[in-house]
Amino acid sequence: YSKLIDTANAPIFGVDTLGAVNVWNKNAHKLVGYAPEEVMGKNLVREFITDEFKTAVQAVLDQALHGEETANFEFPLMTKAGVRLEVLLNATTRRDEQGNIIGVV
Repeated sequence: YSKLIDTANAPIFGVDTLGAVNVWNKNAHKLVGYAPEEVMGKNLVREFITDEFKTAVQAVLDQALHGEETANFEFPLMTKAGVRLEVLLNATTRRDEQGNIIGVV
């Protein structure tokens, strides 16, 4: 599962139930410029989303954490170089083996 995510052709990132980054694949690294060790454990919305989209992105993540997934939500992500990058987010609920929600990817 983790090898599939890491080698995917699309940037994939995920957060835990508190919004901390816990998935950051090679394509996300290439596109945004941050290495996994630079983002892991940091709050995605607070650290990497532009101010005018923080509330909207947090709402999409919160919905996914309650089982309501979102497709094709467009928002800007800030690259390491300070460039505003428009991305499409598909917020998918992550569950453990028992079906408990453990985050969003």
